[in-house]
Amino acid sequence: MKHFEMKTLEFLTKLRKNNNRDWFQANKDNWTAIRNDAKSFLAELETEMNKSDVIESVKLFRINRDIRFSKDKTPYNTHISMSMKRAGAFRRGGYYLKIKPGENFMAAGFWGPETSDLKLIRAQLELDASPLKKIISSKSFKKHFGTLQGEKLKSAPRGFVNDHKDIELLKMKQFIVTKQFTDKEVLDSSFMSKLVSSYKAVRPFFDYMSDILTHDLNGTPLYKA
Repeated sequence: MKHFEMKTLEFLTKLRKNNNRDWFQANKDNWTAIRNDAKSFLAELETEMNKSDVIESVKLFRINRDIRFSKDKTPYNTHISMSMKRAGAFRRGGYYLKIKPGENFMAAGFWGPETSDLKLIRAQLELDASPLKKIISSKSFKKHFGTLQGEKLKSAPRGFVNDHKDIELLKMKQFIVTKQFTDKEVLDSSFMSKLVSSYKAVRPFFDYMSDILTHDLNGTPLYKA
């Protein structure tokens, strides 16, 4: 199976020290080869994921940074990142991968739930958060991800009480899992299988959240199958 090569990490390390257009243009051919390798990796990753999931689309993010509204005017990202979107209304959640020397990680979950989705999630958790608590306390979840992550409100969301027994879950604005990988792991031939294994470990969480987001509080489907 495909994995990343040392030349990719070396290029990104050098780019971090030489984040300017002159250096990048002088090394454009190297970047083109590395980008093509990343595209090949993503294509194989999509194939592997489709054996156990249904991927609607994939995206390899641009190396160029959007600096229009940023104080940091360095022109390039010093990492490679890619994402996969699950197909259909009944498959919610997305997958992400970031390759950066010393800071490689996969992530999955819900980065920016729509207001209506977040309201539905909170309403379901207010009624009964035990299914989610069971998932995130399972051995598999803890082994791969440790804990459920994401930004939180400082106090109870509007319409909810501060003394609810699951208030910490109700305050969440994001629902994310992450797992770190060393440079050695990223370069090893087993990286693809390790990555796919981590993504598969997200499925109980995705299945639960997808069920919440596709039914009302009475269990009636919100979408046609």
